[in-house]
Amino acid sequence: MKKLLVLTTLLMIVQLAFAQDDKSKRPSPPAQAKQTVGGKTITIDYSQPSVKGRNVWDPAGKVAPAGQVWRTGANETTSIEFSDDVKLEGKTVPKGKYALFTIPGEKEWTIILNKTIKWGAFSYKQDEDVLRVTVPAKKAKAFQEKFTIDITSKGVVSLVWADTKVDFKVS
Repeated sequence: MKKLLVLTTLLMIVQLAFAQDDKSKRPSPPAQAKQTVGGKTITIDYSQPSVKGRNVWDPAGKVAPAGQVWRTGANETTSIEFSDDVKLEGKTVPKGKYALFTIPGEKEWTIILNKTIKWGAFSYKQDEDVLRVTVPAKKAKAFQEKFTIDITSKGVVSLVWADTKVDFKVS
């Protein structure tokens, strides 16, 4: 009887541990954008925060403050991986996996690829940047409650959230 009780207890502990690891249950669930462009695969893993009535771009806020480095999503740092060397906005990027950070702005955003992939942007160091480019920000065609990343077959990566859309080109 004691063995059965111990076994049952252990099974319950294991079940609870796995239930807490179910990332799909998070308020900002995981998502992936993946596309093959010119025989090269681009994969972006990120989490989707929701607007929830907030001003997400408020410079004094804690969501995605304008003018400050943002992890480009929620939870873990967003990662972008290239199966081969690519050009991002005309600049060469070696094959590999990088952290994708951004600096949101009203009229333009800075797209940053960084060597270090950790939780959030707390450990971000500019000297570990592999690339920085500035691209225009525009008004999204429709309000987007959940942050979404999409990649077209022509290599246009779109970041869309709230009323903002930002595109950058990978070839």
